[in-house]
Amino acid sequence: MKLNELRDNDGANKKQKRVARGPGSGKGKTAGRGIKGQKSRSGVAIGGYEGGQMPLYRRLPKRGFTKPNRKEYAVVNLGLIEKFVESGKLDIKLDLTEDMLVAAGLTNHKRDGIRILNKGEIKSAVKLVVSGASAAAVEAIKAAGGSITLPAGAAE
Repeated sequence: MKLNELRDNDGANKKQKRVARGPGSGKGKTAGRGIKGQKSRSGVAIGGYEGGQMPLYRRLPKRGFTKPNRKEYAVVNLGLIEKFVESGKLDIKLDLTEDMLVAAGLTNHKRDGIRILNKGEIKSAVKLVVSGASAAAVEAIKAAGGSITLPAGAAE
């Protein structure tokens, strides 16, 4: 096989329907929109319009607030850390930083930091340096003989 002989499998690429391109196209003249009326024209906003009645999305109360600059942490569970230690993907002799956890494949992205949660159990004495951890996770790590370093002011 040569580069000039490469082609897609049959049915892998379907040609796009070109609407309003003459009667031979199968979607000519009115382009499948029927005849006249609001729906046949461009810029239609029928979805939220209720014939002059107050629309549902405006009748219902709005609650809550989404903080635009909130921090989003990647979550790692203790059971997963233990699993990676047992499989040899993490070396417990070293201080495990966030970058090491990402490199090992515990999480795909660091985001605004990594937060450790107490799901599963940990038996290894690991030394973690992360952005945050739950109080139960901190206790579990210390009970296993490990240590955890959090930045100053990090909420447990």
